[in-house]
Amino acid sequence: MVSRAELKEELIRAGIRPSVQRLAIFEYVRQSCQHPTAEVVYEALRDELGSLSLTTVYNTLKLFVDAGLIMMLTIDDTFRCFDGNCCSHAHFLCNSCGKIYDFELKRNYVDIVEGLDGFEVTDAQLYLKGVCPKCSKK
Repeated sequence: MVSRAELKEELIRAGIRPSVQRLAIFEYVRQSCQHPTAEVVYEALRDELGSLSLTTVYNTLKLFVDAGLIMMLTIDDTFRCFDGNCCSHAHFLCNSCGKIYDFELKRNYVDIVEGLDGFEVTDAQLYLKGVCPKCSKK
């Protein structure tokens, strides 16, 4: 687990002033394994940060995405969620329970897709949808 001091330094390196609210939001998303939405982040932090608004959360998450510190996942049209793990990996959305699972890639994206010779890939996201093993047993 990354310390708050390390997260603060990461924000500074990205050129982002580490205010109390920004640091708390960054820490929450980076430590979460749940791929939280902006609303989930807001609900989790609003009591701790009394002056926090949902607009601040949205703006801060966008700032972090633009800086490459977190990823925004848009697996379906119903919601956007955020992932603090910026390493290449795939996501699986269970159509039954709505949980998002992370999966390590055995190869990079360029090796998976034909015809990318000469292209410089700067961003790629692999989304899979179906039913997770837990929901399949129901």
